Formats: sequence, structure tokens, C-alpha cells
Amino acid sequence: MTEVRILEIDRLECRVVRYDWEFERGFGKEIEAHWAERKAANPALYDGPVLLACRAEPRREASGENILCVDFFEVGFSRFLAWRDFGFPDRGVYNCFAMPALRTVDGAFLLGEMGPRHSCAGLLYFPAGTPDRSDVFDGRVDLDGSVIRELAEETGICVEKSMFSPGWRVVFESQRIACMKIIEWPAPASDVAARVERHISSEDEPELASGYMVDRREQLADPRLPAFMTAFLEPLLER
Repeated sequence: MTEVRILEIDRLECRVVRYDWEFERGFGKEIEAHWAERKAANPALYDGPVLLACRAEPRREASGENILCVDFFEVGFSRFLAWRDFGFPDRGVYNCFAMPALRTVDGAFLLGEMGPRHSCAGLLYFPAGTPDRSDVFDGRVDLDGSVIRELAEETGICVEKSMFSPGWRVVFESQRIACMKIIEWPAPASDVAARVERHISSEDEPELASGYMVDRREQLADPRLPAFMTAFLEPLLER
């Protein structure tokens, strides 16, 4: 079983760098064959640019502030997908992404079941995605902005940075680094669930198949939940 650890981080420092990815150079034919197979099975997949990380280093400042320093580089989605599906053959690279952990006033967290067009169709995650060019400003990667953008796109729920809880809970699982931002939402789970379903129904090609509210530990046995999600949720659920 892959070890999962969680760090409390005060601030993220994320930048874009140039990186010569050995996996991309060494597995070109395998990547193309894999992409052709995945594309045939799911024509909705798009080989657009995404950001992976070649460095993710926690650092403690003299002030006591805990920082996660991340260097991102841009690759085609087909390259990322092959690296992931081949079992992360290059252990010097990470899939680092931000997720909105939206918690309702009655203690439930909003997750989404990934829709059939998604590369992880059927799994349960917070509404989020791998960062891309739209999250880059002046060479810096804005993961706060990624949280806001992905949540709005997938659920129709709009938040502002002023609504964020301080800091990040960062979950490390193998080559995945999930930067969780807790958002306290002043409405009950039933209202949030209904709002998300209305949004999904209004979309021609929704990213989510459905919303999914989690408020009990027994729900964490659902096999659709990845290990990093259960590790994050378990200590935060009250029952």
C-alpha cells in the first residue's frame, strides 16, 4: 500500500521552469500508441498542455512559516496520461494540483463523480483538475486561482479568495501532490447538492456525472475514492 502523508503548509510558491523530461524523450512510441488507444476509447480526450512538477520541496522559514516550493513545466496531456497510466516510471516528476475542499455548514464535503468524458471517469474527487496555462501569470502558477476556476467550471459554485481558510493541507501519495484548500460554505449539504445538480443539468457537456456529499466516515469505504482523498477526509469528518 502506498504511504500517504499530510503536511500543513502556510503558503505555496509555484513557478514555471524549462525542463527536459527524459520520460517524454525515451518513451515516444509508447506514448503515441497509448494515446491512440485511449483516444479511441474516449474521443472526448484532448491533448492540450498541462503542468506537471519537477520539484516539490517543503521549506520552513526562519519566521516559522511552512512553504511548499513547486517548479512546474508544461507537457502535452497525452504525455501526462501515459506517465500516469504506466505507473509513474519517472519518480522525479509529480502531478501537483489544487483542490477545493468545500465544507457545508452541516459538516459535509462536496465531491464530484467524474463524468464519462474524463480520463478518470467514475472516480470521486473534489471538483478540480491538473493546472494549465490559464493558471500561469508572469511565470507564476496561481493554485488559488485554479481552485476558484475549477470549482466554478465543474459545479457552478463561485467563491473568492477571501472565503478560503488559512493555509493548505497538502496530501502526498506516490507521485500525486494534492494541495487542499478548505472553504467553509454557509449553506447545508442539501442546498449545495441541489445547486450542483442544476448546474450539471444545464451543461451540454458537463465535466461531472453528479455531485456527491460526504459527511460520514462509513462513506470512505467507497472504492471510487482514491487513497489520498480518504486520507484527507477521515480526520475531518465528525461521525
